[in-house]
Amino acid sequence: MSTPEVYSIAKTPVTCHAFNADRSQVAVSLNDNNVQIYAKQGKEWILSETLSEHDKLITSIDWAPNSNRIVTASQDRNAYVWSLSPDLLTGNLVWKPTLVLLRINRAATFVRWSPNEDKFAVASGARAIAICSFDPENNWWVARQLKKPIRSTVLSVDWHPNNVLLAAGSADMKARVFSAYIKDVDKRPSPTIWGEKLPFNTICGEYSSPAGGWVHAVGFSPSGDVLAFASHDSSISIVYPGGPMVYNIRISSLPYVTLTWTSEDALVAAGHDCQPVVFSGSEQGWGLIGTLDDITASSASKTQGARTGTVGRLNSAAFNTFRNADTRGHTGGGDTASDTELLTVHQNTITSVRPYAYGGEGIVSRVSTTGVDGKLVIWDVNAVSALTGKMGGLRV
Repeated sequence: MSTPEVYSIAKTPVTCHAFNADRSQVAVSLNDNNVQIYAKQGKEWILSETLSEHDKLITSIDWAPNSNRIVTASQDRNAYVWSLSPDLLTGNLVWKPTLVLLRINRAATFVRWSPNEDKFAVASGARAIAICSFDPENNWWVARQLKKPIRSTVLSVDWHPNNVLLAAGSADMKARVFSAYIKDVDKRPSPTIWGEKLPFNTICGEYSSPAGGWVHAVGFSPSGDVLAFASHDSSISIVYPGGPMVYNIRISSLPYVTLTWTSEDALVAAGHDCQPVVFSGSEQGWGLIGTLDDITASSASKTQGARTGTVGRLNSAAFNTFRNADTRGHTGGGDTASDTELLTVHQNTITSVRPYAYGGEGIVSRVSTTGVDGKLVIWDVNAVSALTGKMGGLRV
């Protein structure tokens, strides 16, 4: 089984990350107001540049593969588009920011480039999504806002392949699909399974979290015909709008906060349980397949008996010490470092999972994750291990 590539980027949490087109550089936010750009040198990632313009914590980063522009969103209510241009003094290429007029009065929480890279969407705590396009006359990015019927902070967005439809998950416990059609930017969209007439701010679909949890992550399938979203009620929902049909997969572990599709019939989700998990299915049904983190291999080198029945945060030496004391009356000390070490690669919440490499027919072959533990990990999506214990009791 393929071993994941593990890199310790920092000793502080990695809030978000984005790779450039050839994966030779990665931009990360280390839970502060700067963007750190690391370059791959051999088997290490070396800090090459720091982009400083925001005043508060950067919440999201996206790197456009074709235009090579970086967009950042922050709690300071601003977004910047960074482009490489020659420095007037040295002639060297440097990253220069362009301000985006978001017109929001709360934090920007999430940002993503559209597939054509001619606009981007910025989610916010102002109960609005800013759809930003470039105004060449004034040399800045201007925003039109999607507002109704959003009733709380928007936590995530994802673009449909047609460059017009936008999925959004928010803290009002809803996942929605909007039309973000801008007349001067977009060509007239072809009819889709989500609708035919798509003027700006058209609601093409609205779906509730099964048990009333915040919708942390949303994602369109590669074709755009299926929508997935992850909720704080420890569930993954798969939406087929043509039916309409919604599959709700309830899990017994901690909630997921990020997801990405790897093919038309599979996706990877991750979050507070510290490991990326694979779901697969079709219009006939969906289920949890396994984990990309081979916990059995890692546990072999650690305390025998430390792993019985659960995964992620609930499968640590500390947890098992308390369980053994409760069930068997065993007491005793141990190595403090190992007592707090999880059996997963990530030692804390996974904050972001993104496609890293593609195989044939556009299928994602590898994904990357970053977490609160400061690690960057590259996973092979085909290296799926079985899950046991509580995760075996999921409900569809």
